[in-house]
Amino acid sequence: MDSESEAAKFFDGFAKDFDTLYDSQRNFFMRWLDQHFRKDMFLRYAWTFDTFGDLTNKSVLDIGCGSGPYVIEAFRRGAKAVTAVDPAPGMLALVGEKLRSKRLVQKCTLVEGLFPGVELQRHHHAIVMGVMDYVRDPRDFLAQLKPLVSVSAAVSFPSRHWLRTPLREFRYRLRNCPVYFYTDRDIRRLCEEAGFRGIEIRKIHGAGLDYHVCLKP
Repeated sequence: MDSESEAAKFFDGFAKDFDTLYDSQRNFFMRWLDQHFRKDMFLRYAWTFDTFGDLTNKSVLDIGCGSGPYVIEAFRRGAKAVTAVDPAPGMLALVGEKLRSKRLVQKCTLVEGLFPGVELQRHHHAIVMGVMDYVRDPRDFLAQLKPLVSVSAAVSFPSRHWLRTPLREFRYRLRNCPVYFYTDRDIRRLCEEAGFRGIEIRKIHGAGLDYHVCLKP
């Protein structure tokens, strides 16, 4: 089984616990740990929507949507339609629950599967958060993303660090789930080779934390 499939299997089993990261359902101690040691998750969320600006009447593609925090926020900011893609059925079930509770089901298309490999339409914006960590062929992934974006895409990439990287590799190796890491030079080269003309790379402050990249076709 390839790395993307192994990641899907892992996150499918982790769906309920993962969902609490964004919904502040965890106890005080766990919320403190999240804010101090997972701050990249919260910053890339904020930076993504700051980058997109007003989403009124815009369409949004969320690849690797997880439990749907970006999906719901896109609608809150005026998006007319969202396509949510994830290979983990448990994650999509959580998205469906949220959509039903907010009466947004008719505006959102749920797609179960790995990207590339699912048929998708072009959207104004695309979100790819926490996905590149597990993509074995990032060049092909980005090349196939570009035709689906008419305005911009927000993509996160994990950075390399002398201590955090080997520790994370070891933890995920125990789960049989390979992970991949990048430098800013790697990211720029891959995005240029994929054909993106606008490439803005921001590093989240802190050792080993993510890059947040805004791409324009």
